[in-house]
Amino acid sequence: MRLIDTHTHLDFPDFDADRDEVLARSHTLGVQRMVVLGVYQANWQRLWQLVEEDEGLYAAFGLHPVYLEDHHPQHLLELRDWLGKLAGHHKLCAVGEFGLDYYLEHLDRQRQQALFEAQLQLAAEFELPVLLHVRRAHAATIATLKRFRLARGGIIHAFAGSYEEAREYIKLGFRLGLGGAATWPQANRLRKVVAQLPLEAIVLETDSPDMAPAMHPNQRNSPEYLAEICAELAALRGVTAEELATASSRNADELFGWA
Repeated sequence: MRLIDTHTHLDFPDFDADRDEVLARSHTLGVQRMVVLGVYQANWQRLWQLVEEDEGLYAAFGLHPVYLEDHHPQHLLELRDWLGKLAGHHKLCAVGEFGLDYYLEHLDRQRQQALFEAQLQLAAEFELPVLLHVRRAHAATIATLKRFRLARGGIIHAFAGSYEEAREYIKLGFRLGLGGAATWPQANRLRKVVAQLPLEAIVLETDSPDMAPAMHPNQRNSPEYLAEICAELAALRGVTAEELATASSRNADELFGWA
């Protein structure tokens, strides 16, 4: 079974003690490729060094809304420099992680929106897909994406919206990232939506070290759990794990240009 983890934070200190072992186990379990996402300017260099050391790792760079107070205007200029410097490099696959977070009420929404649009503009300029963080902000995100109409679309990470919102994203050329959240039995609404989504819209992810699946509660999440997540979501949809793995990996290949 060939798997792609479209959303990890393997550069985080949570993995410093055993990162090589985690990568080895993940590859053994069929996770051939993993996308590592930048969240603030200070982790971009560390992230790039990490992906250069493992042929199965790929990089995305962005300014995450949760770290709004850590971002400064010059960081957008630096992001543009990074994207320009690495333009065309096979290890650079997207702009991300960025987006809108209305769940955390202390985050200024106007500043978030400005940062969101600036990074969408960079994605359009460098013809890259985007990896988006969206929490309780689907209406604003969809409205903004309709204005930008990105040629290469992207992924709505940890999708937890309604079926109607899913359809809007799909029409805009986006895939929906599914991971540990939908493995929890109490996530009734999300599980019902996941069961209805077209296979061509789904990509798998872990969000390691966060969002551990129900099979590994209160633990550090890891790409090595992706096969178990895949099996649980496949059962939810009434398909085999192999079918879901094949479809989600094909979708990721198409999105990132990994033909």
